[in-house]
Amino acid sequence: MSLESVRAWLSEHAPDLPIIEVEESTATVHLAAEALGVEPGRIAKTLAVRVGSENFLLVARGDARLDNGKCKAEFGGRPRMLGPEEALALTGHPVGGVCPFGLAQPLPVYCDASLQAFDTVFPAAGSLNSSVRVSPERLASLVSRRWVNVCRLPDGETRTEADSA
Repeated sequence: MSLESVRAWLSEHAPDLPIIEVEESTATVHLAAEALGVEPGRIAKTLAVRVGSENFLLVARGDARLDNGKCKAEFGGRPRMLGPEEALALTGHPVGGVCPFGLAQPLPVYCDASLQAFDTVFPAAGSLNSSVRVSPERLASLVSRRWVNVCRLPDGETRTEADSA
């Protein structure tokens, strides 16, 4: 029922954002990009992370990688990705559908600055074949505590490059 919790959350907080459901799986960045017809960077992956005793979600562009040093500097410890069962228990969403909407329990959500390279991004919507189209600024205003800079971009890219679309 994860998709339903996202649907209910969006109807209350952002009724103008429709859920995009596709036949194909969107469970990985590559599959989501292919199914939605966009570049992998536009997929807003949501990572379930623990630093010390704090669990939180980090939303980053699909082709960015978590940088342990930046994460340690920002959050005061080494990040650890939560396992599938733990992520499901905390978020209510299966891995591949984890998103910052309609969470099973309140969690801090941070948006990585890597998302700001795009005018629109596509976070999952609680299932393995759903997503939402939203601007990074709107996404952050809906779910995020604050912007952080804890990811590395693909080789050769900078955070100031113009949006390619």
